[in-house]
Amino acid sequence: MAIWVNEQIDPSGILYSCIACYDEDQANDCHASFEQNLTEDQKKEGWVARIRKVESWDEVPASALKLD
Repeated sequence: MAIWVNEQIDPSGILYSCIACYDEDQANDCHASFEQNLTEDQKKEGWVARIRKVESWDEVPASALKLD
């Protein structure tokens, strides 16, 4: 079963926030929220919101909020 991981990453590459879940629709909603919460200034500075799919919880950052 796929696990969807949403991450906000700061300009230096440090993970700022992370949410992981099984539900793709929920993950897409979370990604849209992460994108909308970044200001234009943050985007210009290099902040990014990304979504990725992994196959194991071992691939999810330990600091992630994990939703069922």
